[in-house]
Amino acid sequence: MNAPVLNVQVAIGGHGAAMATRAWPTQWKRPPWIANAALRYGLMGLALLWLVLALGSLEINWQRVSEGLVRGWRFVAAFAQPDFVSRQHDIVVGFVESLTMALTSTAVGVALAIPIAVGAARNLAPLPVYLFCRTVVALSRTLNEIIIAIFMVVMFGFGPFAGFLTLTIATIGFMAKLLAEDMEEVKASQLEALRATGASYMQVLVYAVYPQVLPRLVGLSLYRLDINFRESAVVGIVGAGGIGATLNTAMDRYEFNTAAAVILVIIGIVMLAEYASGWIRKRFD
Repeated sequence: MNAPVLNVQVAIGGHGAAMATRAWPTQWKRPPWIANAALRYGLMGLALLWLVLALGSLEINWQRVSEGLVRGWRFVAAFAQPDFVSRQHDIVVGFVESLTMALTSTAVGVALAIPIAVGAARNLAPLPVYLFCRTVVALSRTLNEIIIAIFMVVMFGFGPFAGFLTLTIATIGFMAKLLAEDMEEVKASQLEALRATGASYMQVLVYAVYPQVLPRLVGLSLYRLDINFRESAVVGIVGAGGIGATLNTAMDRYEFNTAAAVILVIIGIVMLAEYASGWIRKRFD
C-alpha cells in the first residue's frame, strides 16, 4: 500500500512568482536493507559469532570481579560520609593547582589559538599559511592529554608546570579548529563590503569577522575552561600536578572517604562553572 503524501506549496524565486508542489511522506518507512535473506542472516550470525569470541578473549577473573564489587560498593558508600578533614591540606593545595592550571592554560591557549584559527580559515588566509596552521591544529589534536602529560613530565618533571603545558596544547587544538570552522562560515557579504571600501586585513578581521564569532569565542572559551579543570584532575594521575594527584593517592591507599571528598569538590566546581558560563554567554548573545 502506498503511503499517503502531503502536498506542500513552496515559493521559488525572489518574488515568489513561481510555485511548486512538493510531496512529503507522512508515514514511517523501513529503511532499505539487504534483500537476500540468506546473506542477511549470515552476516548477522557472523556478527554474533564475533561478539561471542571477543567476549571470550577478555580473560575475566571472576574472583577478582567479586572482590572488586565489594570494594566498589565501599567506594560508593563513602560518598555518604566524605572526609574533607584528614587530607584537608592536600585537597586545598591540589584544588588550587588544578584551578591555576585550568585558568592559565585556557587563557594562554585561547590567545595562541586565535591567530592560528585565522590562519586555518581558508577564506582569510593564503594557501601556504592555511596549510601550516592546519598542520599545527592537527598535531595539537593528535595525542590524548594523558600521552602529552607523560611526555611533559619526562621533559620538565613532576608538578603543575607539566600540566599547564599539556592543557595549553590541548586548548590550542580544540579552540583553533572550532574557531577556524566558524570563521569560514562568516557572511561573505560583510567581508566583501569592507574590502571594497579599501579596508586593511586587520580592519576586516576586527569589523567583519570578530563581531560574528565573538559569542562563539566566549562560549567555547568557557567550555574549554570547564574541560581543562576536569582534565587537570586526570593529568595529575601521571604526575602533572593538580587535584588528580591527591585523588590518586587516596585511591591507592583505599581512603575512599577522602577520594569521595575530592570527587565531590570536582563535581561542585564543574557545576559552578557550568552555571557561570551559561550566565556569561547570555551577556554576549
